[in-house]
Amino acid sequence: MKLLKWLLIIVVLGLLVRFVGMPIMQNQTKKHSPERTATYTQNGLDLSVNYSSPSKKGRVIFGELVPYDLVWRTGANEPTTFTTKTDIKVIDKKLKAGTYSLWTIPNEQSWKVMFNEEVPDWGVTVLSGGKETARDAETDFIRVEVPVKKLSEPLESFTIDFEDTGQLSLTLSWDDTKVNVPINR
Repeated sequence: MKLLKWLLIIVVLGLLVRFVGMPIMQNQTKKHSPERTATYTQNGLDLSVNYSSPSKKGRVIFGELVPYDLVWRTGANEPTTFTTKTDIKVIDKKLKAGTYSLWTIPNEQSWKVMFNEEVPDWGVTVLSGGKETARDAETDFIRVEVPVKKLSEPLESFTIDFEDTGQLSLTLSWDDTKVNVPINR
């Protein structure tokens, strides 16, 4: 009887955390890292990226807050999602129409960028205290590597956008770092 009572308490607490605690936590973190959307709808393409944008707040970003050589959820809160309504190429790799979670492995000279077929509920695991991502590497659809560009002025908020300067690129910029991920039809 005591075991059943403890089991019921554990289940109720788990449900409270899942359906009350997590939404409150998500709402609170979005005050500090607001949701943003970047879109590109030209030349027969319909692309969008949904992400949460953290701020620099005087911190050293790459190499410290976002460690080098470790998978980053590429933003804050839920994983960043990339949606394409048509098949495209990322550099020279075919990406089928669909929605993917976007993950990166920043490094000083280049970044690895992964488009993953799964979109987990949250970008990191709660049990790791936020140190481990929720990404399953086995479901990466494509992986590419792009060089880092240094910005002349630090950018306060993490920003994802599309740039079309003759070559369409998905751009990720924050602090003094920018990477361009070429996109082709």
